[in-house]
Amino acid sequence: MKIEIEENILEANDTLARQVRSTLDARQILGVNLLGSPGAGKTTLIESTADALQDRYALGVIEGDIASSIDMERLQKRGLPVVQVNTGGLCHLDANMILQALRPFDPDRLDALVIENIGNLVCPADFDIGHHVTVLVSSVPEGDDKPHKYPIIFRSADAVVLAKGDLLPYIDFDLARYRDALAALNPDVPLFPLSCRTGEGMSEWLAWFEEQIAADRG
Repeated sequence: MKIEIEENILEANDTLARQVRSTLDARQILGVNLLGSPGAGKTTLIESTADALQDRYALGVIEGDIASSIDMERLQKRGLPVVQVNTGGLCHLDANMILQALRPFDPDRLDALVIENIGNLVCPADFDIGHHVTVLVSSVPEGDDKPHKYPIIFRSADAVVLAKGDLLPYIDFDLARYRDALAALNPDVPLFPLSCRTGEGMSEWLAWFEEQIAADRG
């Protein structure tokens, strides 16, 4: 019985996810599901990406948090259109939340919609939220063992950003071990070691992001 309930929940979610994706497709908006642990650097990556691309592309953000609007306020100060979704304890966003959050956006003024999911390396991996690509933000301070400990979410990623790369000289992080673990789980996934603070590695990430926008437009 428990399995049937879980299947019914996921089936209902997937139906709504198709509606979300259809809405984005009709407006040629790239949907990005941004995953990562609390403090990995997801919001900072959004800020740096939006700043770098602001002359070419318009980004909107759905900001998911269990509570508070701290990150939303940060992004609003950058002039980004942002909708806050607070789950009240739920450890992931679902497609119904995204469908509701789409309503305030002006669809004719967006090229990409970045959905910053709840900081969690477990629950979000199971839920389609109507996105086109999944980007996982990992960070140097979290350690090089994360692909080993959370294989499902690393396996589901279309790209992995290794944030806070400027800390590599100061933290015991084996980049080769990390790369090997990631390659064993997801052989073709691009890895972008970068630092939003120094800008190192950002150009490769931005080029990939722009490629996804272009591909979504067909």
